[in-house]
Amino acid sequence: MKSVFYLLDTAPYGSEKAFGALNAAAVSLAGMNVTLGLYGDGVYLAAADQDSTNLRMPNLSDILYSYGELRVLVHEPSLIKRGLFGETLIETIELVDEEDFLKEMENLDSVILF
Repeated sequence: MKSVFYLLDTAPYGSEKAFGALNAAAVSLAGMNVTLGLYGDGVYLAAADQDSTNLRMPNLSDILYSYGELRVLVHEPSLIKRGLFGETLIETIELVDEEDFLKEMENLDSVILF
């Protein structure tokens, strides 16, 4: 496997899925083409200036910043549906429409769902 697409469709806090997806993607960066796709409630991870102090969880947006080489695609229709389109988002993300999001998933060797 030379490339992998990690698909996160759950909110970043409230479960371990987002944290697990970020860690799996980070580990895979060595020697592979890695893309993290944020879809559905997963797009909340793209919001800048998250504060997870009261949740006693690591700040997941900070983890995204620390792995600048990780390609992060955000499903734009999911952002719009959740009212996040006008919000401040992490600078390192790429907004893509439905068609481009699906093309990216199809063009990689493996898709892993979280």
